[in-house]
Amino acid sequence: MPRVVKMANETDESLLRRFRKQVTKAGTMTVVRNKRWHVSKSELRRIKKKKAARRARRRQTVTD
Repeated sequence: MPRVVKMANETDESLLRRFRKQVTKAGTMTVVRNKRWHVSKSELRRIKKKKAARRARRRQTVTD
């Protein structure tokens, strides 16, 4: 779990922004979302295959 300590002369907004950045970098929210419901292995494989195809299409359109 990411932790932040408030520095001297730091606003609450900047502290929160720093915390959110660390949570995003650590991937905490993606893990929580993935564990919210049970997903079978075959479903995970299907999702990964779909994402890979989408990435390939994006790369092809960007390079063309």
